[in-house]
Amino acid sequence: MDQGPVTRSAEPPAPQPGQSARWKLAPEIARQTQGLIVSGFSNLPTGRALLLTFGAAEVPDLGGSAWLRTLEKVAPVSSATPSDRKTDQTRATALAFTAAGLAKLGLPEATLATFLPPFREGMLQEDRLRRLGDRRKGWWTDTVADKVNGPVWSGNSGVKPQVRGPAKAYDVARSVAADQIETALTIHAILLLYTPDDASADDWAKSVTAALLPHGVTVARELGLDLSVEKAGYSREHFGFADGLSQPIPYDEAGAVLLAGAAVTERDPVQGVPLGEVMLGYLNGHQEIPPGPVVPGDEAGKPDPRPVDAGLLPHPQAQGFYDFGLNGSYMVVRELKQDVAAFWASMDRNATTLSTADPANSDHITADWLAERVVGRTKDGNLLCPGGQYMAPASDGTPATDFLFLERDGRGLGCPLGSHVRRANPRDTLAPTPDQGPTLLNSANNHRILRRGRKYGPKIADPRVEDGKDRGLLFMALNTDIARQFEFIQQTWLLNANFATLYQEVDPLVGPAGRMTVPEDPLRRTLQVETFVKLVGGDYFFLPSLPALKYLAMQ
Repeated sequence: MDQGPVTRSAEPPAPQPGQSARWKLAPEIARQTQGLIVSGFSNLPTGRALLLTFGAAEVPDLGGSAWLRTLEKVAPVSSATPSDRKTDQTRATALAFTAAGLAKLGLPEATLATFLPPFREGMLQEDRLRRLGDRRKGWWTDTVADKVNGPVWSGNSGVKPQVRGPAKAYDVARSVAADQIETALTIHAILLLYTPDDASADDWAKSVTAALLPHGVTVARELGLDLSVEKAGYSREHFGFADGLSQPIPYDEAGAVLLAGAAVTERDPVQGVPLGEVMLGYLNGHQEIPPGPVVPGDEAGKPDPRPVDAGLLPHPQAQGFYDFGLNGSYMVVRELKQDVAAFWASMDRNATTLSTADPANSDHITADWLAERVVGRTKDGNLLCPGGQYMAPASDGTPATDFLFLERDGRGLGCPLGSHVRRANPRDTLAPTPDQGPTLLNSANNHRILRRGRKYGPKIADPRVEDGKDRGLLFMALNTDIARQFEFIQQTWLLNANFATLYQEVDPLVGPAGRMTVPEDPLRRTLQVETFVKLVGGDYFFLPSLPALKYLAMQ
C-alpha cells in the first residue's frame, strides 16, 4: 500500500511507480493517431478553440473534400509522432466532429448508426441532460450559465428531449417547437490550434478562418486557450489550484504503449488503464474491443476504393467493412464558466461563520483552508492527509498522484470524502473493508477519462473582485465508452448525493449549491457552498484517426 509521508521533510520520498509518466504509442500506431491523444501539447502553452459550423447559406452544397484539403494546407492535423519526440514544434492541431457534423460531411445514415448512441444523440438528449445534471423536470439547473435559454452551443443532433409539464414562456419563445430543445449555435466540428504565444495564435486563427469561409465553414465561436505551465511542472486553473494532475497511464498487452522506450504490457498499480479505455481498437477494462464505427467496402453494389486509399484497415469482425474508429476516440467537450470572485467570497463567509461558531477551536480555519478541502489538495497540488500533506517525490517536484485513500485516510480526515478530488477519482475509497481495496480500485479505474482541457479567459487580477470578464475551463476528455466513463463519473460520483456514506451532498466545486461536510476529530464542520462552475455549451465529438480524416476528405 501507499506509505509516503504526510508532512514536509528535508528528504522527500523516492519517485513512486508511474509518477509523472510520459507514455507514447508504438511508432506504427503513432503515425495513424492524432497527437492530442498522447500529448496535451504542453510545449505550446497558447491556443485557440474554433467551433465550426458547416454549410453557410451562400455555400449550400458542402463537400468534405474541399475544405478538408484546404485545412491540410493551413492547419495540418498533428500526428502523435512529433508530439511524442519533443521536437522544436511550433504548431499543433486537433480536429473532431459532432454527429451532425459527420452527417453534413456526407457519412450515410447506415455508417452513423455504428457510432455509440450517446454520441449520436448528443448532450441535449433527455436522459443525457438528466445524468449530467444540466436539466431537471423541464428546467435548466443552476449549473447552467443561462437558466432561461440553456446552453449557448451544442451539436443539436439526435433525439431532442420532451419538455415535461406545462410549456414555460421561455420555451414557447424559442425558435423551435415547445417540445424540443436546441441551442442557438449548432457546432459541427472543433478545431484546436496550439501555438507558443497569443500573437501567433491570433494570426493562425485568422488565416484558418479566412481559408475555410469560401467553403461554407464558419467559426461560430472562438475561445482563447491557455496552459501556462509553472516551473513546478503544472498549470493552475482560475480558482488558483494546480490542475491537470492524476492522469491515467495506459497499457496494452500487445505492446502498443511505450514508456521510457519499453512496451507497457502491465497495469500501473494505481493509475493503470487498458489502452482501449482511451483509444478505439484495443482491449478495454472488460477485456473487450470497444465497439467502434465502420464504413462499407462497397457502394451501390460496387467495390469502393476510398477506404483502402485512405489507409483504413478491414474490420476484424465485420466482414466487408473497414474500421473507421481504429486509433480514434470519443471526446467530451464542455465549456465551463468559473465564477472566481463568488468562489472566494463563499470561502470567506464560511470561514467567518465557522470561526464565530467555535472561536476556541478554529484558529486554523481560513478561506484557503476551506478551499483546499473543497478541492482535496493544496493550491500547489499536494494531497491533503491527516496531520499534513502528502509530499511530492524528489524526482521532478510535481505533486504526487500515485496514492490510495483507504489505508491512509479512510475517514476523510485529511482529504474530505466529498471533496472534488475524491469524487472525481475515488480510487479505493468506496471499499467497505481494506481487503476489498484492490477490487474497488480496479473498478474505479474502469471509469477513468484522459483529460486534455485548458482554461480560457484572462487571469483575474484580484480573485475577490469581480471584473465582469468571462473565464473558465474548456473541459475536454477522451474515452471510448461515453456512458460508462464520462457520464458515470458525472452522475454516480460527482453528483451523487449519497456518495461514500454522505447524505444530500454533491461535488462542492462543480455541483449546485448545497452543504459540504469537512470531518475533523472529534467534531465535523459543515459549510454551505454555492454554484461556482456553470455550463456554457458542450457536446460529444468523435476524434478520428488520420486515415479516417483522409476518408472524410473523400466524401
